Amino acid sequence: MTKIALYMIMCSYITGDCVKPVEMDIYYDDMYTCLNAGHQESINKATEIGKEDINKLGIYMKFICTEKEIIVPKGKPV
Repeated sequence: MTKIALYMIMCSYITGDCVKPVEMDIYYDDMYTCLNAGHQESINKATEIGKEDINKLGIYMKFICTEKEIIVPKGKPV
């Protein structure tokens, strides 16, 4: 079964580095839904980190939505 996986990436424009992409634990049926979820996750993470650290460390979020083949055990809902 093919679903859309969301990967979140946190970067700093000051250091020029990004952390390794983190695959979120929810899969989506379409790119539109994943895109909206990525924006919301970015907002949530920015709120969690806070204005002071975002500005001081030059943090920004980006994300990738990509197709992924999911193997679901029989009888387990997706």
